[in-house]
Amino acid sequence: MDFQLLGPVEARQGERRISMSGAKVHTVLAALLLARGKIVTDDRLSALLWGWDPPATMGAQIYTYISRLRKLLGSDVELVRRQPGYLILTNDARLDTSEFERLGRLGRAALAERRYEDAHELLRGALDLWRGPALANVTTFLADAELPQLEEARTAMLEHRIEADLALSRHQELVPELTGLVVEFPVRERLRAQLMTALYRCGRQADALYVYRQGRRTLADELGVDPGADLNATYQAVLNSTLDLPRPPASVPTSAPNANTPQNPGGQPFTFTPQVAPPAMLPADIADFTGRESELAVLLKQLAPPHAGRQPVFRPQRMLITGMAGVGKTALAVHAAHASVQHFPDGQLYANLCHADGTPKDPAEILVRLLRALGEPVVALDGPPADLDELVRLYRTRTAGKRLLILLDNAAGDLQLDPLLPGSATAAVLVTGRARLCAVSGSHTTACAPMEQSESLALLAAVAGVRRIAVEPEAAAAIAASCGGLPLALRVAGARLASRPHWSATRLADRLAKEDTRLHELRFGDLDVRQSVLSSMRGFSAREHELLAELTALGRGLFPAVTAGLLFGIPEQAAEDFLERLTDVSLLEMAGVDASGLPQYRFHEVVLMFARSLAGAHC
Repeated sequence: MDFQLLGPVEARQGERRISMSGAKVHTVLAALLLARGKIVTDDRLSALLWGWDPPATMGAQIYTYISRLRKLLGSDVELVRRQPGYLILTNDARLDTSEFERLGRLGRAALAERRYEDAHELLRGALDLWRGPALANVTTFLADAELPQLEEARTAMLEHRIEADLALSRHQELVPELTGLVVEFPVRERLRAQLMTALYRCGRQADALYVYRQGRRTLADELGVDPGADLNATYQAVLNSTLDLPRPPASVPTSAPNANTPQNPGGQPFTFTPQVAPPAMLPADIADFTGRESELAVLLKQLAPPHAGRQPVFRPQRMLITGMAGVGKTALAVHAAHASVQHFPDGQLYANLCHADGTPKDPAEILVRLLRALGEPVVALDGPPADLDELVRLYRTRTAGKRLLILLDNAAGDLQLDPLLPGSATAAVLVTGRARLCAVSGSHTTACAPMEQSESLALLAAVAGVRRIAVEPEAAAAIAASCGGLPLALRVAGARLASRPHWSATRLADRLAKEDTRLHELRFGDLDVRQSVLSSMRGFSAREHELLAELTALGRGLFPAVTAGLLFGIPEQAAEDFLERLTDVSLLEMAGVDASGLPQYRFHEVVLMFARSLAGAHC
């Protein structure tokens, strides 16, 4: 099923257009689709259908329209009565407004990364989804309520696409298009600045200056305001002859720096950019994300804005997802972030805080990347070391008051994390890490445990293929058990099956049954369960590696610190300190207390195998 709102409202089944008659049926369908799976109340539907003057039979008529849609759309979608209204479950149906937003996010990300050709193709693809005026066959009440934001999104997308085209030196072909757009949107300053840029690069400096003067008069006559910083900056750049080369998408030309212009650590002025494409740095969502329903629900609730009528609490919105290596912290964080992007119109930032070998990155290096995504052309990444305090000041200035979602992945500790936290209460920060962090604690911490058997089997089937798993249920259960509920291990096992169609699930289950070689089997491409666990021991001494290997003598059961102390030949307090350090990086699990109130510890199956592999090894 294919639903189209960017033009006349239509539903298509393959190449066949489903025939629907009447503006009110189209209005009900459009209202339900625009709600994105949320309930549309009867009162809301009534207002969109009849405005302030609904008929006495309002409820019956709405029911009639819903029934008609059910018959027309068939079983591919569900129209559900859920008090106090209705909702539509589109299942696998395609919605052109969702595709428009997806391509737009990708296009803005490409623009921010200076991949101009990719940005042009993605943004052009988004704009091509429009088949004419959106919602063309609905009531005026729905059009008045929903059309302005759709048109605004389209115009902003058009500005981004033109920005990419200017960077690709397509100024000559842009002049006619921009001339028409400036007539259509006379007070839209970014379009006017883009027309000035295109004219200047075509050798028409006088025309560019005339466009500015005309815009200044229009703004004064219609709105009583002067041109903004972006338009003034472009005007100054024309006068200074500094528009010869394409501008970076995230910067605006400025006049020469003066004594009041802040300087970056490399000695060059910071340039402040009034209009920047919102950053969209999130990694791709996990297409086969499985399980974690309760954890996801908690995160989505924390990321959602306050309900209407509730007083917002102005305190930093920070959340931590913690757990052992390979337990799926990043997958959960990325999935929750993608599901919440509509709450953060100013964009999404992402940074992996560790290198591939587990060593933490310098906060200054991370801040430079985040600031560049926010539109600050600060120091080059390969330049001299940046001043951390100055970068933090600028970062907190650029994020102040913005509805941003910031995902900080693989945090190593509070000293690294603290400079990366914005000072604004309007930005939400989602942190993943193996250790508990003081900056994010209490009710805002989500601890990811290994998956239950049912979730493990579901994830294995999602990666390897449902039919592949269903024909050998006992072998599939054995594979899931060998992976110990770790999503990373399950993905590796599933990927190995998917890439080897001649293998049976039983063959892989037999290979994983051998504990001494299981970690060697749990590798595929860049995914390696042993290396993932090993990165948790970054900073551990050789003696601590030896102690962890010795601790495996206690096996899979629970044990207290006193038992570990006797095994190591050290005092109980020293043994407990070591066990707590292992717990802090999720190499051990604290599994409650004994009758005396002393903490009890235990190994996860995969960590136990890893620790045994350390015996006699030099790590």
